[in-house]
Amino acid sequence: MAKLVLVRHGQSVWNSQNRFTGWVDVPLSEKGKEEAYRAGELLKDIRFDVAYTSALTRAQETLRIILETIGLLIPVIKDTALNERHYGALQGLNKDRAREKWGADIVHLWRRSYDIPPPEGESLKDTANRTIPFLERAIMGDIYDGRNVLVVAHGNSLRSIVMYLENLSPEEIVKVEIPTGTPIVYDLDEEGKIINKEIRHLKD
Repeated sequence: MAKLVLVRHGQSVWNSQNRFTGWVDVPLSEKGKEEAYRAGELLKDIRFDVAYTSALTRAQETLRIILETIGLLIPVIKDTALNERHYGALQGLNKDRAREKWGADIVHLWRRSYDIPPPEGESLKDTANRTIPFLERAIMGDIYDGRNVLVVAHGNSLRSIVMYLENLSPEEIVKVEIPTGTPIVYDLDEEGKIINKEIRHLKD
C-alpha cells in the first residue's frame, strides 16, 4: 500500500485580490505561507519518498514550506503538466471585472464547465489532457513501486487527478472544490485503487 497526498498551494497574492491567475507566476500571500505551514503540520506522520509540483512559484514555495515543516529532504520533480489551468484572456483580471465585461453567466460557464475554455485559455478537459498522462507515466509509477508521494499543485490540475483516481464524470468533477492548503490523503493498493480517502483539517 502507498499513500498519495494532494495539496493545493496556499493562498497566492492574486487569490487574495480575487484575480484570475492561471500560468502567471504569482507568489504566496502571508496567509498562503501560513496555510502551507499548517499543511506540513498535518502531514508529519507520513514519510514521503518523492514529491511532485508544478513549474509555478506558488506551488513550489508551498511544497518547500511543507517539507521544511515535516523535516524531510526528498527528491522533487517539477513539471508544467501540473500547472494550473491557463485562463487565457482572463489572467490578471479581477473576477468581478470579468463578469462586468463578459457577463456573469458566460464567466460562470468558462469557470465551471468541463470543456468550454475562456478566450485563448484552457478548459478543465484541456488541463486533464496534459495532467493525466503525466500522472499515469510518472506519479503512478512511484505508487506502483510502493512509494509515498506528495503532489503540491493547483485547483484544476488537482481536480484532474481526483477525477482520475475517483472515476468521476465531467459533471461530477466540476462541482468538486479543492481548498488551499488542505491535504487530501489517499491510501492506494498495488493497482492504484483507493483503499481509503481522508481530508485533513486542523482541529479547533
